Amino acid sequence: MSPTSDKTLLAAGLILIYATIIGFTDNYVRVIASEAGLWQFHFTRTIMAMAILTVAAVVLKLRLRPVRLRAVVARSVIHGTAMVIYFGALAFLPVALVAAGLFTAPIFVLLISRLIYGEHIGPFRIIAVVIGFAGVILVLGPEAMTGASLPALLPVIAGAMYAMGNIATRKWCPDESAETLLAGFFLMLGLIGAVGMVVLTLMPIPVPEGAAGFLQRGPVWPSGDFWFWTFVQAAGSLIGVGMMVRAYQVADATRVSVFEYVILPASAFWAWVIWGETLTWLAVAGMAMIVAAGLMIALRAKQTA
Repeated sequence: MSPTSDKTLLAAGLILIYATIIGFTDNYVRVIASEAGLWQFHFTRTIMAMAILTVAAVVLKLRLRPVRLRAVVARSVIHGTAMVIYFGALAFLPVALVAAGLFTAPIFVLLISRLIYGEHIGPFRIIAVVIGFAGVILVLGPEAMTGASLPALLPVIAGAMYAMGNIATRKWCPDESAETLLAGFFLMLGLIGAVGMVVLTLMPIPVPEGAAGFLQRGPVWPSGDFWFWTFVQAAGSLIGVGMMVRAYQVADATRVSVFEYVILPASAFWAWVIWGETLTWLAVAGMAMIVAAGLMIALRAKQTA
């Protein structure tokens, strides 16, 4: 088997681990959102994640210093901006529509790879992306396309920037360690969280009760549940996002981006286990399409070895 195909299959395994971990931790964001705000969550999670990462770097002798500082900063800004646009869109657009917009990222990965970097994109990968995205729409339901309008372009822009950040992982930062890119990612989100907290403290706005006020809520004095689940988020994100970063470093982004669709089935599985939430048969069919898209890429890599 050739090194390229080995790395593609390795990337598939890394993304599966990433999806399993993030699917679990993200199911508890609703607990955090019931009492604290998005910006405080990002800031607090960054403090915790950087503390864990610093200790790990000392004990395991990991390299956190970037090889190309500008490249790492640029990638962090792109990914951080994508997340701000994504969460900002949640304030006035349906969740399903916003999620569908973000999951256009694999399509943009194909377009950017072909038009900007001149990479050859075979029909197999194009078909896999289309099948995977169609599966996403089925999982999210008809409401994913309901109310599509000019503001609905915001999550699509977030998807495009997320795609750019993922391509940058391999194109701009091939010599960086996964922990270096992790540190950049968390520091950028922490900075954004700090800015959000300051703005909402100086210019408070009406905040709905519970999870509905997640985006608008400024800093509060949270309970032990917030600290515990934010720590779980920090630790889980370090491992999970670290796996995702490494996957984009070892394999072609147009392949890895298709594997990322598996985050939806993983999240749905944990929602069923933790909260007893069930899925429609349409959503199950969509998940089957997502799995099929990932298998198409993995099996194709094995056949071309």
